[in-house]
Amino acid sequence: MNTPNSSGHIRLTSHPEPGVISRRPIVWGAREPAVRGPVVATTTRPSDRNAIGAHGGAYGVYRALAVTSGALNPLARPDLANTHPAADIGPRPQWFDAGKIVSLDPFGHIAQEIFAKEIAEGLDVRPTIAVTRARITLPEIGDAMRAGRLQPDGDVLKATGDIAVVKIAIEPVWHLPGLALRFGVEETRLRRTLFEQTGGMYPELVTRPDLHVFLPPIGGATAYLFGDPKKLGDRRYALTCRVHDECNGSDVFGSDICTCRPYLAHGVEECAHQAQKGGVGLIVYNRKEGRALGEVTKFLVYNARKRQEGGDTAATYFERTECVAGVQDARFQELMPDVLHWLGVERIDRFVSMSNMKYDSLIKAGIEIGERVPIPDGLIPPDASVEMEAKKAAGYYAPQGAPTAEDLARTSGRPLEKY
Repeated sequence: MNTPNSSGHIRLTSHPEPGVISRRPIVWGAREPAVRGPVVATTTRPSDRNAIGAHGGAYGVYRALAVTSGALNPLARPDLANTHPAADIGPRPQWFDAGKIVSLDPFGHIAQEIFAKEIAEGLDVRPTIAVTRARITLPEIGDAMRAGRLQPDGDVLKATGDIAVVKIAIEPVWHLPGLALRFGVEETRLRRTLFEQTGGMYPELVTRPDLHVFLPPIGGATAYLFGDPKKLGDRRYALTCRVHDECNGSDVFGSDICTCRPYLAHGVEECAHQAQKGGVGLIVYNRKEGRALGEVTKFLVYNARKRQEGGDTAATYFERTECVAGVQDARFQELMPDVLHWLGVERIDRFVSMSNMKYDSLIKAGIEIGERVPIPDGLIPPDASVEMEAKKAAGYYAPQGAPTAEDLARTSGRPLEKY
């Protein structure tokens, strides 16, 4: 890798100068931004960098192409005027517990504000989270309105079927010591494996132990908030939540081989309804296509499942995935609760998911869960029946044992109509 040495010349090596340490160390979990320090992963002033990788996740390569083609000045810096969040988020106590959040920067949405002085002095600090307001429109919401399950209120749900939301885009920012602890491995092993499995793309992982933060080249997450964001984390208000992992074929194009889009749309309906009752709804959409194995692997598995002797069966559903990919599932939900910790969530009253992997991860992270809401049978596409039976058999989907709204009202002390 090309790195400038103390004389300003370029050295063709991945190793830093002897004894070099970051000029701007990051104190993860520190309460004061000035103590915690900004995440600096840009290339305009390499000597200021205190993080491995680059902003933009998987889109960082497109930035390189834009520079190569002459469409982008490599020294260009963003004008961050008026980019501050459209809704207040935090601070929350979880921000200052270094073990609670290890995969995103708690200050990432206000970096342009809290580090304004450093930016004015020339430091290239960039937000890793953006918070805006919008309306979303799903045909399934129109169906729910025509069926009488939802009624427009002019605030959350408009007469047109639009739903008012706060939406939040989140780029991953990994704190390597915390990540290693979360997975129960040595940090040196984590760094070396990340280095090796990316083909040596990030040599600083093994040559710069002073750099503790890594911006991986992967997709991030988007959160959609229904109702007043200030109610998040306040136990007086019921929270309905769905954590959804990306499925482009179903979510966008409506493929009927799985329940992903129907369950997502059902989650949106439930979240909107909760907000209308004075509570709050939350959808967290994680870009982990094909159980984080990718869409090519997913389609190969589709072919293998449908062409095997005896046809597509629940008994071989996950086996075929493991045959192609070497593992059944690479989502590793251990990092999933971080977004909820960042939002201050301590309890989910209605969890629109029957995934035991997600449930177990949230419980382990200290987040309480009340009712688990299954997808209604009428929303399951016929071609997705194999998937549903396979998930039930493997323990990924557990429709039994979920408490009712009456149970929750009894245990929480809140009126039944709030659920």
